[in-house]
Amino acid sequence: MSKSKFGKPKSTHDVFFGIADPTRRSILALLAETNLSITSITRHFKLSRTAINKHLRILTDAKLVTNKEIGRETIFDLNATSLLVLADWLEFFDE
Repeated sequence: MSKSKFGKPKSTHDVFFGIADPTRRSILALLAETNLSITSITRHFKLSRTAINKHLRILTDAKLVTNKEIGRETIFDLNATSLLVLADWLEFFDE
């Protein structure tokens, strides 16, 4: 991950990359209903926890989800405001 001129890491994935994969879109749909741990998310897919974790890292990097540590679990939450980028882009093409 590269750094901005202020020393903060720049995001390597944008919203469009984040939603490009059907599994990531499904994860976003799950998180739209409720906050979930990686264990709970993994139960909905025929993928390994490692694969789901990779998808969650991309979604986090694209700022589509946030996470917080609660005890031994990491809980993921949808960051719907990031989806406004998509809405703005699509609105450009709306007649």
